[in-house]
Amino acid sequence: MFQHILVPVDGSPTARHAAEAATTLANEIKAKITVIHVVHMYPYTGFGTGFADGQSVYLSAATATANEAIADVREKITSAGVSVEARVVESNVVWRGIVETAQSVGADLIVMGTHGRNKIDRLLLGSVTQRVLSHATVPVMVTHGEE
Repeated sequence: MFQHILVPVDGSPTARHAAEAATTLANEIKAKITVIHVVHMYPYTGFGTGFADGQSVYLSAATATANEAIADVREKITSAGVSVEARVVESNVVWRGIVETAQSVGADLIVMGTHGRNKIDRLLLGSVTQRVLSHATVPVMVTHGEE
């Protein structure tokens, strides 16, 4: 059975629901969880000092959001008695950050929501989720939570 579950979170209710499902599963099978938030390293275009300042402000805000999203679920996982690690991952492509992190931490299952914060992604199965499903080398469990 699974021993290490990766749970990507973005602060959305759907991601929190996925974390709850992963926690229940991990508790039953005695697996550990790694929670991640992928900071999208967008190709910021700027000139001179404006470039460095803009990138710095973006990274600061994105890291704060990431830490908040992780803290939200980490506490609940810990209180359920499940071993949990947390990471903020930087990637130019969010789905790739998830897939690469699953490989690097040795996760044998990814549990994630059908969609995240992007309202356009909510029209169908989220584009990040779809890409993870297409590229992951381990099983992916997709949950759907009511918002």
